[in-house]
Amino acid sequence: MFRIVLCVMTLTVSVVGWAHEIPRMKDGRPDLRGIWQTISSAVWNIEDHPAELGIPAGHGNIDTGKLPYREDAIQKRKENFSNRLTEDPEAKCFMVGVPRITYMPYPFQIMQTNNQVTILYEYIHTFRNIYLDSDHPPGPIQWWMGDSRAHWEGDTLVVDVIHFTDQTWFDRSGNYHSEDLHVTERYTLSGPDHILYAATIEDPKIYSEPWTVRMPLYRRKEDHAQILEYECYAYMEMTQTNE
Repeated sequence: MFRIVLCVMTLTVSVVGWAHEIPRMKDGRPDLRGIWQTISSAVWNIEDHPAELGIPAGHGNIDTGKLPYREDAIQKRKENFSNRLTEDPEAKCFMVGVPRITYMPYPFQIMQTNNQVTILYEYIHTFRNIYLDSDHPPGPIQWWMGDSRAHWEGDTLVVDVIHFTDQTWFDRSGNYHSEDLHVTERYTLSGPDHILYAATIEDPKIYSEPWTVRMPLYRRKEDHAQILEYECYAYMEMTQTNE
C-alpha cells in the first residue's frame, strides 16, 4: 500500500510541475513561438489506411473513425481518389488550405504578438495572418487559406477560419470539402516542446455532421532549425518541358 500511495503522490507533483514549464509571453499567454512540425500519416489519408508503395500505413486522425460523408457526396470522393495523382491541388503546386497545411511534411514557424499570430509555412511560401479579437470581413469570399480570426480560451488559442475556395483537399487521397467549409482550430501548448492541435470541420454540403482531426505538433530542436525554401514544380509542367 505504501508503494502505491507514493507513486500517486509522485505523479501528482510531476503533473503540477510540468504545467509550470509552459513558456509564456509578457502578457501571460502561452508562448507558441518557434518552429514546429507534425509526424503523421494524415497527409496521405486522414482516415485509417493500409500501407502502399511509398505510403506508410496509418491510423486515422479523426474522432469519427470514418468521415461522415453525405450520400450525395461520396461519388465525388471516389472520383478524387481515382484521379489523385493529377487532380490533387498539391500535385498542381496550389496552396493546400486549412487544416491540411498543418500536417504537410514541412516545418512551419509561429510568430506571436498580443494581437496577432502569423504562421510561416515552408511549403511554397504560404503564410497566414491570424488576427485576435477581430471580426471576419463580410463575404462571400473564396480564399485558398480562408480568413483566420482568433481568441484565447484559457491557455488555448482558438482560430475560426471561413471564406474558403472549394479547390483544396484534406489529404492526398481525395477527401474534400465545399466552399462552405468552416474550420475551428485549437492550439494548446502542453509543454515547452509540444502543441496539441485539433481542427473541427463543419461543412453541411459534404458531411452529415462535424468531425475533428487531432495530432501533436513537435518543436524542432536542432541548433540550425529554420524555415527553408520549398519551390514546387507541377508534374505536368515538368513533363511538358521535357517533351
